[in-house]
Amino acid sequence: MLLEFDGVQKSFSDGEGRVPVLRDVSFALAERRTLALTGESGSGKSTLLHIAAGLEAAEGGSVRVLGRALEDCDDRARAEMRRRDIALVFQQFNLIPSLTVGANVGFHARLAGRFDAGLVDTIVQALGLEGQLDKYPEALSGGQQQRVAIARALAAQPRLLLADEPTGNLDEATADKVMTEMLSLVARTGAGLMVVTHSSKVAAGMDRQLHLSAGQLS
Repeated sequence: MLLEFDGVQKSFSDGEGRVPVLRDVSFALAERRTLALTGESGSGKSTLLHIAAGLEAAEGGSVRVLGRALEDCDDRARAEMRRRDIALVFQQFNLIPSLTVGANVGFHARLAGRFDAGLVDTIVQALGLEGQLDKYPEALSGGQQQRVAIARALAAQPRLLLADEPTGNLDEATADKVMTEMLSLVARTGAGLMVVTHSSKVAAGMDRQLHLSAGQLS
């Protein structure tokens, strides 16, 4: 299994006490499989994704990535896992403002030692970014920045791809292209894909759908 959650729990403080966000969450994602995580805003979807990436720690239960328990890893080990095995698409894009679009697209792939110019060109063409490579992120629209963030994640050829609302700022035609590229990468590399989404169309295209409500999966 690429990703395993076993009885994961998480809560946050609201100033008056602890508020449960995830309650005994368990599921698994295998190689070459895709999973959509749906739920209302504030249901804990992004928190679950951040825990899967080792960006936040669970308070109970176990999270395993490629068979390794994240609770047994220190910050450096989790960062190395994200560099080598995991790619993320954030809602906030998290592009590097001092780098051009082209440099942003190749950034993670170069860190991971997997830069493939042919693959990058294919991804750039598929996402309609070929005319934007010499620009800086601030010159792009929100939808264009989102496509750059997606291209960066795909170019790294991760074992596990985690995407938070990857089509949220895109028109329907571009969203379809984005999801086609993501699913192609899963098929090409054996990666697993977990997508947090409000789109019923995106969710329907995944192998499996899970719904998060009141901190529990259904």
